[in-house]
Amino acid sequence: MKITALVSLVAAVLITTQASPLRVPPRHGHPLPLAPRSNAVAEAVDQPSPVLKNPPRHGHAVPLERNPNYRPNIKAHIAKMNSRYGNGKLHARSTGRVPVVNVEHDLEYYGNVSVGSPAQVFKLNFDTGSADIWFPSSTCKSTGCKKHTRFNSAQSSTFKKDGRSWKIKYGDESNASGILGSDIVNVGGISVRQTVGLATYESEQFGSSPEDGLFGLGFNTIESVSGVETFLDNAIAASALTQPVVSVFLPSFRRNGGEGGEYLFGAIDSSKYTGELTYIDVSKRGYWQIPMDDITFNGQSIGQASEGIVDTGTTLVIIGTAAAEAVHNNIPGAVFRPETINESAYWTVPCTLKTSTDNVGFTLGGKTFDVPLADVAYEALNDGSKDCYSGIQGGQDNLWILGDVFIKNNYCVFDQGAAPRIGIAPLKY
Repeated sequence: MKITALVSLVAAVLITTQASPLRVPPRHGHPLPLAPRSNAVAEAVDQPSPVLKNPPRHGHAVPLERNPNYRPNIKAHIAKMNSRYGNGKLHARSTGRVPVVNVEHDLEYYGNVSVGSPAQVFKLNFDTGSADIWFPSSTCKSTGCKKHTRFNSAQSSTFKKDGRSWKIKYGDESNASGILGSDIVNVGGISVRQTVGLATYESEQFGSSPEDGLFGLGFNTIESVSGVETFLDNAIAASALTQPVVSVFLPSFRRNGGEGGEYLFGAIDSSKYTGELTYIDVSKRGYWQIPMDDITFNGQSIGQASEGIVDTGTTLVIIGTAAAEAVHNNIPGAVFRPETINESAYWTVPCTLKTSTDNVGFTLGGKTFDVPLADVAYEALNDGSKDCYSGIQGGQDNLWILGDVFIKNNYCVFDQGAAPRIGIAPLKY
């Protein structure tokens, strides 16, 4: 999802229900490669030296001897093969860790991604609510583009032209368009050839955002251009990942100063959560859509359920109108602010909730995952205000959105195996 400021975020809540791709607030994140898993290399088996039973009539038979000091090095072998054949399709199964930058107290998160040869580095918002990877082209002259790093395809020896046009629009009415191309994309040490969108136009909303573009982690069915494979599709097909997963830890400024967040490609870090992961099967591929069985307040059901998505690219939790009313009816001092000429309707809660120990829970796969009321009191309406924008808003009646207010309290594993699923467990701070 995508929204660049909290004020515009609230205004975009109702717009989001009609936008495609489905998007609400974006946020702002860094990279660190890990070594391939040790069992990726088969051990050599000692066998006797081969004997030629029928030596050739002409020439010489050369006996082969085993080198007792030889140790297989799969990474060196892959490098040799890639150098020889130049297709970049041989990989050791591995993992890639991308640290994230927390922007403006959990508004959004971004990480560094390298593109091309030599590498050009971009700050991208990793977004499970869209599928496109895009950033501005050096040919883009719009205001939004000029404030960000732009990709110069002429400086990359591995860039390939595509020629197809591309455009995307988000729930806050921000939009971008341009052409497609392909190049080597490196995420935390995982490299694949990837089709990307090169923006030749960006709307003004992007000018105020610190990230250069977006890195979609949704399914290829919601790619803007039909037939384009996602980064995860290509990494899985190339056997580049130890596991077909992306694990997400988005840190809370309130709980740990917003430090240490990451996207982990190809692995799950059990040190980041408590208990066991609860897995919920994806009910529809496109967004990471799952059944949401109930909402609770301090463990008591409030009788609301829906289909929904887990979306790293949306700041808040956006649920149905009736569900939002049921939640806020349990919060003393919560106020519904009707739509005006200048802004959409939204909920506020007392800022004093920042010290509350109460919780709103979301029941998924038979287990309830909490969002503390301290995070529901998201941000003051203005300096000195006693009222805060609520971190849970309504208006999304058919498909709820669990954004970063939920994810910064719960570790999320997006598993794109044969039967896609999401694993969730409470974060360990």
